[in-house]
Amino acid sequence: QVQLVESGGGLVQPGGSLRLSCAASGSIFSINAMGWYRQAPGKQRELVAAITSGGSTNYADSVKGRFTISRDNAKNTVYLQMNSLKPEDTAVYYCNGQIVTMSPPVESGYWGQGTQVTVSS
Repeated sequence: QVQLVESGGGLVQPGGSLRLSCAASGSIFSINAMGWYRQAPGKQRELVAAITSGGSTNYADSVKGRFTISRDNAKNTVYLQMNSLKPEDTAVYYCNGQIVTMSPPVESGYWGQGTQVTVSS
């Protein structure tokens, strides 16, 4: 069993900042790529940012220069620092991890439960 648990969402004013965290736990052998996705009401889920096990990152054009993804491999945790938040960043944010389990030793994608981020004055 593998679980991803997100935290750090909430209500923030435009221009403000939030930091999301996602901790993976369970029968984990290794974690490859991790990422953050978001889904706004009436829209499809979209990739926000991703990071490989080696630290390479990529971002959606809409968040470049404002969001930073990072990870702590020792803690099996990925973070998303969100600065200069805009109302259009309002969405449920989901963590995803490409995780190799102990037994069987296969890689699968796992999702967190989601955390709400609301940017409003």
